Amino acid sequence: MATTRKRYAIVGTGARSSFFFNAIGQDYRATACVVALCDTNQTRMNQRNKRLEAIGHGSVPTYPAADFDRMIAETRPDEVIVTTIDRTHHTYIIRALELGCNVVTEKPMTIDAPRCLDILSAVDRTGGRVRVAFNYRYAPHNTKIYELLRSGAVGTVTSVHFEWLLDTSHGADYFRRWHRDKRNSGGLLVHKSTHHFDLVNFWLRTRPLSVYAQGDLRFYGRENAEARGVTRFYSRARGSEAARDDPFALHLDRVPALKELYWDAEHEDGYYRDQSVFGDGISIEDTMSVLVRYRNGAVMTYSLTAYAPWEGFRVSFNGTGGRLEVEVAENSYVNAAGEQGPEGAAERRSILLRPLFGKPREVEIPAADGAHGGGDKILLRDLFGEPQTDEYMRAAGHLDGAASILTGIAANKSMATGQVVYVDDILKLPD
Repeated sequence: MATTRKRYAIVGTGARSSFFFNAIGQDYRATACVVALCDTNQTRMNQRNKRLEAIGHGSVPTYPAADFDRMIAETRPDEVIVTTIDRTHHTYIIRALELGCNVVTEKPMTIDAPRCLDILSAVDRTGGRVRVAFNYRYAPHNTKIYELLRSGAVGTVTSVHFEWLLDTSHGADYFRRWHRDKRNSGGLLVHKSTHHFDLVNFWLRTRPLSVYAQGDLRFYGRENAEARGVTRFYSRARGSEAARDDPFALHLDRVPALKELYWDAEHEDGYYRDQSVFGDGISIEDTMSVLVRYRNGAVMTYSLTAYAPWEGFRVSFNGTGGRLEVEVAENSYVNAAGEQGPEGAAERRSILLRPLFGKPREVEIPAADGAHGGGDKILLRDLFGEPQTDEYMRAAGHLDGAASILTGIAANKSMATGQVVYVDDILKLPD
């Protein structure tokens, strides 16, 4: 008996959309298909259709953002995939639900409490479903951490120390793009750290109670560069002599995929993908420290640095029965030409279990390949493949999406006020 293919419309056709439509068009043709594209930029949609044709899927109708409702009526998708800029996620999530579609949204689900509350209300009102694409949950090393903690390997977890490092390639990129404006992204404690805060919620099966945070822009931005003696500045790399030898510059004409997607499309919307990381107008932080107390009594110290020489994370769990220590290096270096260590699978992964009154032992981690520590492939199979039972309960719904961003939203408020912020005072989630 033939399987009925699930129909997907994609709103937002920037770089992240390819993660979803490439998987549908190449690996999951038997169970899924793309039926429409929607964006504010026609050039970008045309480029995406060329890609769909190249992978054998075939082109699909395109719709300007103002015609979102017409797209739903004419192409009848079962689900809408939302990969627009963060501040507009809620607009398309809510309208898709109202028009009878389920939603898959890129993280973060949204950027502030009012938008989050509107999404929760829409889910309650419509009975629709929202999935948040938390691929890190699916990485085998992160699943192994969940398994160890659930087994009681360190007893009851009392504290967590979590350090995440973004390197001078990936980390810097947030300061070239729309993310650099906090109005668009909520800052890195919402846009990026939602991954990390979700992992802790997932690992400990709890939610945040209170948050205290401090953060600053200490490396990127013109003022910081001036303080270090930099004298040559530019607003964007295109056409700039000063950018020619800058290791932080992004040269779109050297990356065909980005040139087609952004350079060739900027005449429509004026969006410049290659802005200088040492320019003016950056309103997000690059150095952040957060203290979180959870509902189960555990506490976490967390730090995020966006200009490190390597990329990855270290996390340690202290418990009543011992300690679990994890280190994952995703890229080990960035050189002056902007080249990195091998991309894709993690370069180095280790989990060390230190039981009380016992000998430490290395924990074997299942082999994995692909981006985000191997999590991408497993997430995509879960989203678009045949339904399978998942004993780890990795699928993230709207409440998981809300719980993850509320830590970052509370941290932003704490940085602004200098006070401890109780999450329930921002938005109280149902139990």
